[in-house]
Amino acid sequence: MIDAKDCRMVFVTAPDIDTGRRIARSVVEAGLAACVNMLPGVESHYRWEGKLECGQEVLLLMKTTLERLTDLESKVLAEHPYDTPEFVVTAIEGGNDRYLAWLRG
Repeated sequence: MIDAKDCRMVFVTAPDIDTGRRIARSVVEAGLAACVNMLPGVESHYRWEGKLECGQEVLLLMKTTLERLTDLESKVLAEHPYDTPEFVVTAIEGGNDRYLAWLRG
């Protein structure tokens, strides 16, 4: 198995499918993510400015590398409509060798 130590999964929520598609296309076209999966219909419960909130969102799962991570975050933050968008990064511990090689580009 190929070492996946430089591979990352990034979680970003978007307010709707059109915003999610725009962000996904933008980061893939820029070469900052190899792939973005979109999961519509996510119900989010959270506290914002002292109030409990609930809303429908789209979850974006972005596959990238450690090398691209800073630029990916900058692009997402610049294009995202939220004041404080979710940008959560987790390491990919392993995976299919061919997929990880493709992810690295």
